[in-house]
Amino acid sequence: MTDSHHRPALGRVVILIPTYNERENLPRIVSRVRTAVPTVDVLILDDNSPDGTGAVADDLAGADQQVNVLHRAGKEGLGAAYLAGFAWALDSGYDAAVEMDADGSHQPEQLPDLLAAAEHADVVIGSRWVRGGTVVNWPLPRKVLSVGGNVYVKVMLGMSVNDATGGYRVYRSSALKGMDLHLVESQGYGFQVDMTWRAVRSGLTVVEVPIEFIERVIGESKMSGHIVQEAMLNVTKWAVTHRVDALRTRARSARSRRQEAAWHRL
Repeated sequence: MTDSHHRPALGRVVILIPTYNERENLPRIVSRVRTAVPTVDVLILDDNSPDGTGAVADDLAGADQQVNVLHRAGKEGLGAAYLAGFAWALDSGYDAAVEMDADGSHQPEQLPDLLAAAEHADVVIGSRWVRGGTVVNWPLPRKVLSVGGNVYVKVMLGMSVNDATGGYRVYRSSALKGMDLHLVESQGYGFQVDMTWRAVRSGLTVVEVPIEFIERVIGESKMSGHIVQEAMLNVTKWAVTHRVDALRTRARSARSRRQEAAWHRL
């Protein structure tokens, strides 16, 4: 675990905003980001949106030198978009990268709280399910699904994180460099859980900051039953693998102790 006293101050920070058919939401969220924290840069990751979001992104970048665009070939999923954004951020020398949805559900006005927490942590999660966290305009079944999924993740993987599926996050670049990102294949819910699990297993300091999450008003949610199913299957697989590896490690340790004891008896 990284010693918080030796973490350098966050200088250059980039906000990663994946987009697919978000032409109405994008100008609003970028404007709010630039107003809330004028010192940060923005990277829009557009998956070749058929509604023209990419062109809107180019216009925003043309009008503001702190806004950048990475055009991707097609719709490859949230995880792939963020991984491309992480690579861009690391290559560009940023100290931290922030995940933020384009639809306004992650409020830029709460970003200062997350960045402040990152001064003493490797990963910061804007959490809906800690004291002080809230969700606005979600029907009860959606809340039950999210809370239940996070409880399942917490129990199966033995993590203390309450909102492992939350997508409003700050990653220090030093953390990203040590998380074997080339091995991440998950998408959606699964991607966020995968990244949390990797951070915890790497001994990084992960903290949660309460946020108010607001359901999108414009456009359609990209969440689907398939994404949730993938996430839960992956969590089960990771939990089983982790427990099997732990049993094998204990067995090898016990065998080694027995051999050492036998050697001393000779």
